[in-house]
Amino acid sequence: MSQSKFSSLPTQMRAIAVTDGKGPASALHLVDSLTPSPGPGEVVVKVAAAGVNRPDILQRLGFYPPPPGAPETLGLEIAGEIAALGEGVTGWRLGDRVAALLGGGGYAEYARVDARHLLPIPEGLGFVAAAALPETLFTVFANVFELGRLTAGETLLVHGATSGIGVAAIQMAKAAGARVIATARGPEKAEQAKAMGADIAIDSRAGDFAPQVIAAGGCDVILDMVGGEMASRGLQTLNPCGRLVFIAFQGGATAEFDISRIMRLGLTISGSTLRPRSADEKARLTRAIAAQIWPWVAEGRVRAIIERTFPLAEAGLAHAALEAGAHLGKIVLEV
Repeated sequence: MSQSKFSSLPTQMRAIAVTDGKGPASALHLVDSLTPSPGPGEVVVKVAAAGVNRPDILQRLGFYPPPPGAPETLGLEIAGEIAALGEGVTGWRLGDRVAALLGGGGYAEYARVDARHLLPIPEGLGFVAAAALPETLFTVFANVFELGRLTAGETLLVHGATSGIGVAAIQMAKAAGARVIATARGPEKAEQAKAMGADIAIDSRAGDFAPQVIAAGGCDVILDMVGGEMASRGLQTLNPCGRLVFIAFQGGATAEFDISRIMRLGLTISGSTLRPRSADEKARLTRAIAAQIWPWVAEGRVRAIIERTFPLAEAGLAHAALEAGAHLGKIVLEV
């Protein structure tokens, strides 16, 4: 029987805990915590960097509890080196450079990971860039390419185009041979979306975006993280058999739709979340990402855009920067 293999794991580590209040400055503090040990089929990663995402903010505010069995510590994506191998783990070695999707626990010096959710960091890619990729790539792949069924020659409309998700969606859609129309809040952000590869970028604050999308030939898939009135307008832009996919509802959880249009054009409305999915489903997604998307990362066709990094102890400042909404791409903690 194979045995667990450990490098010199310390008994305790530093991690970020939500300890008091809900504001980023008051809630997030560096504390001492027990270092995790790997169970069967798991590894422990010595974390070098951890991505900061909006679900982390929701969890801090008490609206997005971790799934059963996941750590209470924030953090859904990391990069680092394997420091311990659990029983039955094959194909990985101590010291391997990896990125990983987590159910939680990334804001820490060490994180326990299902070995099936690991991705090897390509040569030349740093830990900060690698840590900014898993949550966004998995989300875009599952929603744009699987639920949305985007194919080469089709048009993707993505809202919030300068967010981490938006930037990834633009790059992945272009790598797949699709056309991209992006909306962003303000002319500067629209220009940034264009620089990221969007074929058409629209300032959503300058008026109704729908007529501009329709004039450009409409769209086949919408990645919507805004909801509300944006979703109602977006439905008007879909071509026959178009697909509207929700991943968030920052602008409102309700929207009004013309059901007759949905029926007449054969439109599909769907949406999903990533974190509550089963470990087996995340393992399936990891295999698909490794085969279809990770080569684009290795080739530089899909890359992480980093707005700013913060040390682990300043996780509260990182949350405040993300909440301010002025960033392009991702914010990352360096551990």
